[in-house]
Amino acid sequence: MTTIGAPLRRKEGLAKVTGRAVYLDDITRPGLLWGRTVRADVPGGRLERIDFAPGPPWDEIVVVTARDIPGRNVVPLIADDQPCLVARDIQHREEPVVLLAHADRQVLARAVAAIRLVVTPAPAVLSLAAATDVLSELTLERGDLAAGLAGADLVVDGTYETGAQEHLYIEPQAMLAEVGEDGALTVWGSLQCPYYVRPAVATVLGLPEDRVRVIQTTTGGGFGGKEEYPSMIACHAALLAVKARRPVKIVYERGEDMRATTKRHPSRTRHRVGVSRDGRLLALETEFVLDGGAYLTLSPVVLSRGVIHAPGPYRWPNLRIRGRVMRTSYPPHGAFRGFGAPQAIFALEVHLDRVARALGIDPVELRRRNLLRPGDVMATGQPVEPGVDPLAVLDRALDASGFAARRAACDASNTGVSAVKRGVGLATFFHGAGFTGAGESKLASEAALRLGADGRVEILASSAEIGQGAATTHAQIVSEALSVPYEMVSPAVVDTAVVPNSGPTVASRTVMVVGGLLAQAAREMVDRLRAQAGLPRPHTPADFAVAARAYTDAHGPLLTRARYSAPAGWQWDERTLTGEAYAAYAWACYVAEVAVDTRTGETEVTDFVAVQDVGRVVNPVTARGQVHGGVCQGLGFALYEDVVWQEGGMANARMTNYIVPTSADTPPIAVVFCQGEASPSKGLGELPMDGTAPAVVNALNAALGAEIARIPALPERVLQATLPA
Repeated sequence: MTTIGAPLRRKEGLAKVTGRAVYLDDITRPGLLWGRTVRADVPGGRLERIDFAPGPPWDEIVVVTARDIPGRNVVPLIADDQPCLVARDIQHREEPVVLLAHADRQVLARAVAAIRLVVTPAPAVLSLAAATDVLSELTLERGDLAAGLAGADLVVDGTYETGAQEHLYIEPQAMLAEVGEDGALTVWGSLQCPYYVRPAVATVLGLPEDRVRVIQTTTGGGFGGKEEYPSMIACHAALLAVKARRPVKIVYERGEDMRATTKRHPSRTRHRVGVSRDGRLLALETEFVLDGGAYLTLSPVVLSRGVIHAPGPYRWPNLRIRGRVMRTSYPPHGAFRGFGAPQAIFALEVHLDRVARALGIDPVELRRRNLLRPGDVMATGQPVEPGVDPLAVLDRALDASGFAARRAACDASNTGVSAVKRGVGLATFFHGAGFTGAGESKLASEAALRLGADGRVEILASSAEIGQGAATTHAQIVSEALSVPYEMVSPAVVDTAVVPNSGPTVASRTVMVVGGLLAQAAREMVDRLRAQAGLPRPHTPADFAVAARAYTDAHGPLLTRARYSAPAGWQWDERTLTGEAYAAYAWACYVAEVAVDTRTGETEVTDFVAVQDVGRVVNPVTARGQVHGGVCQGLGFALYEDVVWQEGGMANARMTNYIVPTSADTPPIAVVFCQGEASPSKGLGELPMDGTAPAVVNALNAALGAEIARIPALPERVLQATLPA
């Protein structure tokens, strides 16, 4: 029975399109209260006191401040540096200070407006240039950089900048907390990582973890924005629920969500590349700097992925990548699809086109001469995996896009008098799937399967379905491994009281890592049924159902588990960033064509081709959807999505002036998967976010003869780039 590779209907699709899916805001509980947050309105200062103006019925309103926290006032993550509520020092605008709850949301709104925070302002750091406090730093080195630069025929410098990017998931952050009769706490929420939320809530409440239960509700998108931030809002709902002894629901309205939650780290990258006259890359010196905001959150792992991806899929005999995350007075930046790789890949791919122009050679040819090949070693010392040929991916993209003919047509068009100039550009890149280095071993993720007497199989994993198709692809993997119909396999509700810790739903690991564990658990289930219930070899679905009945009659439900273990010989040095960084890389080449109106600076992406090697595709419909969605999000990153900061806060925190691509802005997107069916599946979700922006900007620069190096490339920046020096 073959289900992998089939375009099967999504497990959760029918409930969503018929309106039966239950989101957090749909849930109610007896005696429910609504929660709100009062936030700092300065980017730095010292909280002196909290004034409560008369008017609201304060005796009816539940009020929580830092003094009411029964456990530790911290939201634990990599470092315990971010408080749940401000006790004294304010580090950024929008930092939570007071929590309120009431049954009537209008009363609650009046109460929020009646609270005045008396603050002594303190100096704020509102630019990377002014930042001096290093939150995290890493260096990746290979060869002799000084010798490589000294031996180069040409050295090309460039500086590149990327802005913050808002997740803008369809469903805003939302949590509901309730204390049971036994004093244990249950949290329902829109989230990606239930096993992040549980220890965070337990820490703040001073409870053992087994007294906190976290249940994922239908989640309307995440993109990383529901990785670490839900721990904060869950702690807030929990504190209110504990004090009120009633269930409390907090649902952010869109403006609050955009102002207060994490965003993609802004970046500044300085490249110095040494190259020979014939186009061989000899040396790379890079300074990669991220704006971390006020607290550490996940910045160290965002930085490590950015540094590792900064050299791209190329041979560099000599390099040094120095990465730093700097503290500023903005709300903390955090996880976002791509996790530092989009910033690094944008800078390198646009710089390589600059190098090609300086050499006077074709940017395609520059890449062709330097792409990693089978048998080569990456910058970390990891060999290119067998069966991978990045050059074949490049050639497939050039062929699928008709690159040479398309570029010639653009060049011919640009010789005329039209104010609209056309260009075509490309980016070649890779993305490592799973946690970096020893990260997966430290997680020690588990997944399990439960077999019922009727032959139905339940998937037990904490991987969250957030719209990416995880429930579907996992069911396909298990269905094929067990040789049972897809309809006989279903995911359990993600509930920490039911499912094991399979690790967070991040890092393009859901299919490759957790799917691999489920396949392992399925093989064990088949072996157990053969040994103890007479399952024949080979077996039909009917044979499986008979064996399931026999086993459960004799032993009860069958539960099989699998735990992650690193491949034999796997080695990784976190200090030097050397060794096997990722279990597998996905490889890609994206081609964009643009039309730019030189009178207005408006850019239209007129065509897009996305070619990738992601191994065996589990579900072609969901896989293409991942690429389409990632490319659209990448277009926003490249051209539209400009977070406007004002006094440390987001000034355009509404969907009328934070501009994202719509269907009218989206070109035809041709999606090509070019790996054979024998190859194992690799992570896909983040890959499309990496290559879209550099392909678009390279096309822009080709059209205009410009050197645009900062995104988003808004019309005013495009016009500025075309002005005479």
